[in-house]
Amino acid sequence: MSRLARVAAARPLGRRASTQQEAPPTEGQARLKPHAPDYPLLTAAAMLVIIGLIAVYSSSFALGFLQFDDAHYFAKRQAGWAALGLAGMLAAMRIDYGVWLRLSPLLMLAALVGLSAVLVPGLGIEQNGAQRWVQLGPLPSVQPSEFAKLAVTLYLAAWLATKGDAVRSISLGVVPFVGMVGIVGALVMLEPDLGTALIIALITGSLFFVAGARLWHVLMLGASGLLTAMLLITTGGYRMDRILSFTSAEADPEGVGFQTLQLLVAFGSGGVSGLGLGASRQKFFFVPGSHTDGVLAIIGEELGLIGVLVVVALVAMLLWRGLLVARRAADPFGSLLATGIVAWIGFQALINAGGVTRLIPLTGIPFPFLSSGGSSLTITLLAVGLLLSVSRRARLGPQAAVTAAPRGAAPRPRPGAAPARAAPGGAR
Repeated sequence: MSRLARVAAARPLGRRASTQQEAPPTEGQARLKPHAPDYPLLTAAAMLVIIGLIAVYSSSFALGFLQFDDAHYFAKRQAGWAALGLAGMLAAMRIDYGVWLRLSPLLMLAALVGLSAVLVPGLGIEQNGAQRWVQLGPLPSVQPSEFAKLAVTLYLAAWLATKGDAVRSISLGVVPFVGMVGIVGALVMLEPDLGTALIIALITGSLFFVAGARLWHVLMLGASGLLTAMLLITTGGYRMDRILSFTSAEADPEGVGFQTLQLLVAFGSGGVSGLGLGASRQKFFFVPGSHTDGVLAIIGEELGLIGVLVVVALVAMLLWRGLLVARRAADPFGSLLATGIVAWIGFQALINAGGVTRLIPLTGIPFPFLSSGGSSLTITLLAVGLLLSVSRRARLGPQAAVTAAPRGAAPRPRPGAAPARAAPGGAR
């Protein structure tokens, strides 16, 4: 029996446990009246976006003036992407998330096409030794690997929701799962982008475990992924530099260790209360990527430990509310979708923060909501919109969900409002 089934059997569902096969998710959702979204989750996301816009401007105005003769260059671009992402979040929040169950194969196909297009000469754009962006004519460049995170989360949530106990099988569960994730991971690594490949692996591994996979299958896949990452690190020049900058930055402070040490100087300069908003010194070309993957260090320098703890508290609030949404979701697809989005945001924030504080090697992945980057911000906000859509159709309690009523009639409570007992052996 999958973990989702055990959770469903233990919580108040508003109907008797049954051994009969459940209705398709879209039918089950149609019987639940949408209600208000999870406002604490929405508030946490909005506040992180606001903090991110302020941090991007503060950390990039010197670079924008130097490169584009416009101190507001990066801030204006980030604000435009934030507006697009917020519009997408609100639209996704209002759409029944069951729609994405049917569209997930098409989105997965689009992600594979985008990841392949990056490698096509003339379409892919190379920056800093990596080919991760696609630009079509006058349109802004986009990063397909960011969209791939969302597409993979949707596709695997839909796929695992229909598998049931078959996910525990080698031939029906493990092999197809490894094949799907392996194709995406290989395309991302060809860019190369080890950080994004790691995030995708962590998202999919979390979904696989929560869907009911055997623990030793998950451990086996994790060990094989770790072995692959070690082989890639030892054979790739820039990846080995990341390891050396972590283990022995002081041995080459002007070379591979420069970014790591300057990030630590930024954090140390801020102390408890910070130097003051806009007063950072490290953003004046000491911290490479001060407005992208190093933005948390600039926040620490300007706002101190207090500012960093505020960011951590907002991320923790978002993740906690997201886990509650996953637990209360109306069907397995909604629960898995919410779990995947929470894992995505949580692991990405953890890895970025660990890199800039030298707890782990630098990976170059952005901090969610804060780092400059249009594709990352827009797709992350769209994912939050899906999470809010699940929350609007989630069970709030034994009396909260109601069945659809004829127009003009008062809605009636769903039958069987009392908490249900688990069936012998667990409901399947």
